[in-house]
Amino acid sequence: MERWSSCGFEFDTKPEKFGELRSSNDILEDGQALRHRMKQDGYLLLREVLDQNTVIEARRELVENLDSIGDIDHNYPLIDAILNLESNNKPMSATGFAKKLGAGRAIRALVHQGKMLEFYRRFFGKEVRPLDFVWVRTTRVGSSAGCHYDWVYMGRGSKLLHTSWTPIGDVPKIEGSLAILEGSHKFDTLISTYGSIDVDDERTTKKYKGQYTANPVEVQKKFGGKWLTTDFKTGDLLLFTMHTMHCSLDNKSPDNRIRLSVDTRYQPADEPIDERWIGQNPIAHGDQAKRG
Repeated sequence: MERWSSCGFEFDTKPEKFGELRSSNDILEDGQALRHRMKQDGYLLLREVLDQNTVIEARRELVENLDSIGDIDHNYPLIDAILNLESNNKPMSATGFAKKLGAGRAIRALVHQGKMLEFYRRFFGKEVRPLDFVWVRTTRVGSSAGCHYDWVYMGRGSKLLHTSWTPIGDVPKIEGSLAILEGSHKFDTLISTYGSIDVDDERTTKKYKGQYTANPVEVQKKFGGKWLTTDFKTGDLLLFTMHTMHCSLDNKSPDNRIRLSVDTRYQPADEPIDERWIGQNPIAHGDQAKRG
């Protein structure tokens, strides 16, 4: 049995605790069925629904930008995104250099035009408003994201806000694929406590901060559920609610490949929107976002 981990903590990979995400391509053209399944599962996995050439163009743009700061090993094709081990750059946060990456033309064409918006119009059954900020992830070997709800980072607007997690190229489990805790969008006790904080409001973040835990087994033992993941391919899309617990597997790429992905968010256009993530230069989690 293969062993997977997140933040260095091993998953319990018994069949009742760990498994595969299910595809929703069978209901892709039926908005009502998609909404029903989202309520049921808390996520939708859609295989090869994005234009693969558009994804590859976004990947090329990302690696060229990473190469411009010395992060790419020239002993391999640029598109492979192999980390230059002699780079002195620290892993980047989404609001650092990655903020510039998220403003790229090819990235924007992928996430704010075309197939992505077509899907969300069908999913919501009305006009769509994306958050303007694009979260680019350049996850190196040994790195991963801990267990969290997205609401704590962007919960000042619509309750119908949803996250798209888009692999920019193939992302197999061994390179740090995303994992969803099945049923976690119905953990009412967790949603009413940790899941109701605002990371930029000091009155609510004293106990929890951002992520709930680095250990995926801890939240599972306390609340139940089954961790679900898969090997992602170019053109795949995973979307989920603001209260779907997720994390990523540790990137254990034997080739030292950087895992490239983007997180973007979408809501009905007629709903209130979180002011931290809109406009030409969103304030994000800066001083202007603070409350309390």
